[in-house]
Amino acid sequence: MPLKAAFNKSAISTVLVALLVLSAVILWRVFRKPELPDGIAYGNGRIDASEYDIATKQAGRLDSVFVQEGDMVSANRVLAVMNTDDLMASLKEIEAQMHGAVSDRARASATVAEQESEQVLAEKDYDRYSNLYRQEVVSKQNLDQASARKSSIAAVVRATQAQLAAATSSIDIIRARTQIIRNNIEDARLKSPVEGRVLYRLAEPGEVLPAGGKVLTVLDLSDVYMTIFLPSEKAGRLAIGDEARIILDAAPDQVVPATVSFVSDRAQFTPKEVETQSEREKLMFRVKLKIDPVLLRKHIRKVKTGLPGVAYVRLSSSAPWPENLHVRLPL
Repeated sequence: MPLKAAFNKSAISTVLVALLVLSAVILWRVFRKPELPDGIAYGNGRIDASEYDIATKQAGRLDSVFVQEGDMVSANRVLAVMNTDDLMASLKEIEAQMHGAVSDRARASATVAEQESEQVLAEKDYDRYSNLYRQEVVSKQNLDQASARKSSIAAVVRATQAQLAAATSSIDIIRARTQIIRNNIEDARLKSPVEGRVLYRLAEPGEVLPAGGKVLTVLDLSDVYMTIFLPSEKAGRLAIGDEARIILDAAPDQVVPATVSFVSDRAQFTPKEVETQSEREKLMFRVKLKIDPVLLRKHIRKVKTGLPGVAYVRLSSSAPWPENLHVRLPL
C-alpha cells in the first residue's frame, strides 16, 4: 500500500508538471512579441487626442449647459450659455447714446451748412466793397467792416466744422463700443470649435465663473494619436510621414494605419507608465503617430482615448510589413 500510494503521488506530480509546462507554452505563444524585421521598431503607448477647453471670456453667471460628459458634438454647436442681462442693459444704454450722437451730428451738419452760406455771402460782400473802395465809392472803414465780418464768419464756420467732426468721431466711438458689447453677447454662447466628444463637464448652471473659467473640455476626434518612445539609433532613422501601425490591447485583431507626425529633437527619460524600469533608465526620443482624420471620421463614434496598445514604425521604406501588421480595420 505505501508503494502504491507513492506511485500515485508521483503520477499526480508528473501530470501537474506537464500541465504547467503546457500552460507556459500556450501563454508564451499567445503573449510573445512577433519576430520583427530589422526595419521595424515598436513601442508601447496610449491613444490620445487634442483637447479644447470651453471657457468664459468674461466673468459672469452660467445660465445653461446643454451637454453631458460623453456626448458627441459638432463644430460651432452651442454647448453652454452665460447670463447676458448686464450686457443687454449696456447695449440698450449705448444704443440710446447712439441716437443722441446722431442727433448732435445732424444739428452740427445743419449749422455748418447755414454758416457756410453766410460765409459765401460775406466773401462776396468783401469782394464788392474792395471794388468800390478802389473806385473810391466807399470809405476804408466800410471795407474794414466787410473784411472783419468775413473773418468772423470764417472762424465760426471752422468752429462748427470742428463740432461736426467731434460728433462724427463720437458716433464712431459709440459704434465701436456697441460692436464690442455685441461681440461679448455672442461670446456668452460657448461653442465647440471642433467636432468631437465632451470629455469633462466642469461647471453647472448657477455657478459664478471668473474670466477664463472652464465649463467643458472637448476632445477633437479628428486629431487622434499615440505617443511612443524610441532609442536614438531608431528614432534617428525616422522621418515625418513614415508609415506606422497601431494595435490596441482592446482590439488585438485590428491593425490601424498611422503616420509619424512628430519626432522630438531632444532625448528624455521614458514616462513610468509606458515602459519597464530598465527601459526608463535609457534616454529615449518621443515620437508621435497620428491616425488619418478621414479614417477617424468613418469610425468617429468608436474612437476612445486612453486605450493602451503597441505601435510599430517602419524605419526604412524598403522594409516589408510582416503579415500580422497588414492593415485590418473594423467594419
